[in-house]
Amino acid sequence: MWRNYLTVGVRALLKSRVYAAINILGLAIGMAACLMILLYVRYEMSYDKWLPNAENIYQVQSWSTDRETGDVYKLRMSQYVASTALQKDFPQIVNRVYALSSGPVVIRDGQALSTDDVVRVDGPFFDVFQFPFVAGDPKTALQKPGTVALSETEARRLYGSTNPVGQTLTMVERGKHVDYTVTGVFRDLPKNSHMKLSMVIRFDPISYFVDYPQFPTSWGEISGWGYVVLRPGTDPKTITSQLDAWEKRNIPDDTFEGRSENPGKFQDWKLVNVRDVHLGEAQEAAMRPGNDRTTIVTFAIVALLILGIACVNFVNLATARASQRAREVALRKVLGATRGQLVVQFIGESLLIASVAMVVALAIAELAIPALAAFLDADLKLEYFGSDGIVLPIIALLIVVGAAGGVYPALYLSRYKPAQVLKANKSSAESAGTGRLRSILVVAQFAVSIGLIICTSIVYAQTVFARTADPGFRRDGLLQVNIGYRSFLPNSEAFARAVERVPGVQSVARTAIGVSTGSTMGRAVKVPGRTETVGIGNYAIDEGFFDAMGIKLLAGRLLDKSQAMDETSVPWPEPDPEAERALAARGGNVVINALAAERLGFKSPQDAIGKEVRVALSLDTTQPLVPVRIVGVVADSRFRSIRIPVEPIMYRLGSDYLSALMVRYQDPNPNAVRERIGEVWKRFAPDLPFEAKFSEDIVAKLYTTEQARAQIFAGFAVLAVVIGCLGLFGLATFTAERRTKEIGIRKVLGARTRDIVRLLVWQFTRPVIIANLIAWPIAWWVMRDWLNKFDARVDLTPAPFVVAGLIAFTIAIATVAAHAMRVARTNPIHALRYE
Repeated sequence: MWRNYLTVGVRALLKSRVYAAINILGLAIGMAACLMILLYVRYEMSYDKWLPNAENIYQVQSWSTDRETGDVYKLRMSQYVASTALQKDFPQIVNRVYALSSGPVVIRDGQALSTDDVVRVDGPFFDVFQFPFVAGDPKTALQKPGTVALSETEARRLYGSTNPVGQTLTMVERGKHVDYTVTGVFRDLPKNSHMKLSMVIRFDPISYFVDYPQFPTSWGEISGWGYVVLRPGTDPKTITSQLDAWEKRNIPDDTFEGRSENPGKFQDWKLVNVRDVHLGEAQEAAMRPGNDRTTIVTFAIVALLILGIACVNFVNLATARASQRAREVALRKVLGATRGQLVVQFIGESLLIASVAMVVALAIAELAIPALAAFLDADLKLEYFGSDGIVLPIIALLIVVGAAGGVYPALYLSRYKPAQVLKANKSSAESAGTGRLRSILVVAQFAVSIGLIICTSIVYAQTVFARTADPGFRRDGLLQVNIGYRSFLPNSEAFARAVERVPGVQSVARTAIGVSTGSTMGRAVKVPGRTETVGIGNYAIDEGFFDAMGIKLLAGRLLDKSQAMDETSVPWPEPDPEAERALAARGGNVVINALAAERLGFKSPQDAIGKEVRVALSLDTTQPLVPVRIVGVVADSRFRSIRIPVEPIMYRLGSDYLSALMVRYQDPNPNAVRERIGEVWKRFAPDLPFEAKFSEDIVAKLYTTEQARAQIFAGFAVLAVVIGCLGLFGLATFTAERRTKEIGIRKVLGARTRDIVRLLVWQFTRPVIIANLIAWPIAWWVMRDWLNKFDARVDLTPAPFVVAGLIAFTIAIATVAAHAMRVARTNPIHALRYE
């Protein structure tokens, strides 16, 4: 019996080759897309699940609320003191570790090498994170300061094939060469980890922060990642529920001019399991960029929608073709076939088509996954067996698709009554309602396709807007040189003056803030007549900063080093309490941006000029506030991603915390300017690598995720449209065949070719119009929520919706028009001879 079913099924496919090809190709594309997308979704959901004891390791995150706007800044980082205080107060915490990002310069064979993805840690790092080791003992690798562990790749880069354990590694710190002992080599972390490490250095917070002794106890310094390990079986909610009381016990008040304020008032701490960090709510201050859970869920939904579109094609073509097998079904029933046997037969044919399509889909996936993995920078592999194998999902998908595509046609075919079919001598039959069902399914197909086209266009538009929107400074012709090495600080002034003399350079300025330079430096500002302090970014700059950046002056004047009160340098890197008190007694002048003027309560930029406020310039909260007079207001500048709100900023003339040199150049060959500046760098810092990036390149890198997402959605849209068109072409072919006699009669009665084409085209474009009415409001709602995540965004205009509708309408017409034209030109004699 089964052999007979298989034989009949194969013969049926060979008899209708176009039907079979369309069905198999459409299903194969849908299955391949579904498999690849779900493989990526599973990969995104797998972050850090490979870590031993991952269920008990939690990241301590600090979420801060802007007291002026109520915006919540969800940081993965936290204060050093937070994790130590948690371990002290909660016996459920059995271990803790703190990690600081670092970028040391390594001296190897007399050559200065820059290093990325380096952390300095305090605590038993390899007890908490039990990475597999290639060399050395993880239990003793970082027992004391002055030791370092390397990743396999970093060890190979620095030492080649030599075992580095026991070797001395020299780094440049504060202008001195400091030796570290290599005590271990750990395997490279897989990409599905929220951490990215090439080197782990053990440090002592007391000696390392000799210039900032308050660091271990400061609740205002958020500069690293804290982790705690809970005792197995501990419910983290029991700790979370007690954090309010914990804050009151541990966080002392800061005193500003006799008024107390608690640093914890606008902060909350979260314990987030390491497996949830990658897709968690906190995505700022990440060691490795995370992802959005909503996006991943959206990908999964889109994968199922694309598969659904393929299944809709299957059902549509199966029901259309099934109506032509009425006589076959009637004869089988007369010869004794039961309805159950017929259902099994037709579901078997459906499974046969799905099986062939799955083989084709796996071939497509095998060829496409390497390119997809490279594009997404993910370790995607198609494994069939083992814990990550997809054999069972494949079988499940095969059964679901086969059943979904075959159940309705099987039930529909098996209910034909032999007497009615044979009495009327019908070779085909179609029950009432099947045409309506196909129309509904076509509407659903194109609604999905139109929705994806709309989403693609809006995501692309937002990406272009993010990269091209006016940031408040001139991005073109701007080079940013990293001078953030503390050892380079004494030479930075002379280096800046030397760069000014480089051919092609127009202006130069050192600054504590640049284009996406990372950390923020917020300081409390006290406005006369207001009880609450205002948090304002506070950055030291050179005199020529605004000229180099191209930032517009709105009111007042810019800072001038010839005026003594404009200079407000804070002693750094070595603290000097006496000099800080002298600065507080003397005061100074500052320039603020327009947003800072608004936050400080001034009605306009001009209204802020001449007003005096008091600001905490020192990290030492025991030092008095410094009175500063606002002498200028400049335009707001967006130095970071468009996802992050513009920062209210106070600029001051100073030489402290300068981390970047901004170079404004005018030269047709920007790389030549960069090379000339690099030659100057070698004269001043031969032991330090030269790092300089063009502003446009930095900005472009900020939006690589959005650009990748736009391209992925574009791929989804193309696949959905292709699959939908395959089904539409098949239905058009079937409809033309069924209406051959009707078309012949219409032509005999005087219908012209264009009348026939219009009739057939309208039948298939009407569902597209209905699909637009369904897709538009859904796409608007989805895209509105996505755009709201950006601080600045494009407007949701009707344009992308109308364009998407026209594209779908055009594609539908192009799909059926050629076939309709061929049918309409057929000689009526041949059409009427059809039966």
